[in-house]
Amino acid sequence: MGILDGIVEWIAEQVMHGLDLVSTSVLGALGCDMSVFLRYFPAAGTLYEVFVALSIGIILLNWVWQLFKNYGLGAGIEAEDPVKLSIRSVLFILLAYFSDDIIGTVLKIGGTPYDWILTSAIPALDFASFNSVVLAVVGVCANGAVALISLILVLILAWNYIKLLFEAAERYVLLGVLVYTAPVAFSMGASQSTSNIFKSWCRMFGGQVFLLIMNAWCLRLFTSMVGAFLANPLSL
Repeated sequence: MGILDGIVEWIAEQVMHGLDLVSTSVLGALGCDMSVFLRYFPAAGTLYEVFVALSIGIILLNWVWQLFKNYGLGAGIEAEDPVKLSIRSVLFILLAYFSDDIIGTVLKIGGTPYDWILTSAIPALDFASFNSVVLAVVGVCANGAVALISLILVLILAWNYIKLLFEAAERYVLLGVLVYTAPVAFSMGASQSTSNIFKSWCRMFGGQVFLLIMNAWCLRLFTSMVGAFLANPLSL
């Protein structure tokens, strides 16, 4: 059993060291700062200018089309009020053109509580030492196959933590997609027939910022729980 115990302990240590590496790399990509998103997806910055031009073009085309439809009011064709349409079109052209500044302000506001969560003090956490602590605890409570039981517990911990990390990374990528397609979403608000698309985008954008903050909060809770366990494992 000595050789088997040694192999199991070595596997558990490698799993935890790998988890340390994944944790460091993924957490570095999180937040409301889009600089990391541009580093991994550099085409987003170039395509953003295309989306700005596209959105302004869509608004202008809709403006002209809706004004043209007013000539058919006598034939029963529905059209928007020209004054309200013009005001809305000008407003959303400005929103699309300055969407970078608008989105940046929202991300700065949403990033403030995110930074508060990440910079808050929690117990120091070293995943690589978790296996030795589990061995000590299980060794007190069980007889035989202690290392194997420890490995199972370590794998369960690693799997759940990785799921939390990649869920948070997924939120970050989705947020980046919403940020760099914002001009097109603003263009949808210029027409009454497509205003629901703009409202849905606003809900998705706000929801992604909120969920990203909640993911960071859950990760901090998880790491603080593990840190407290490592500091005093026998208190359980």
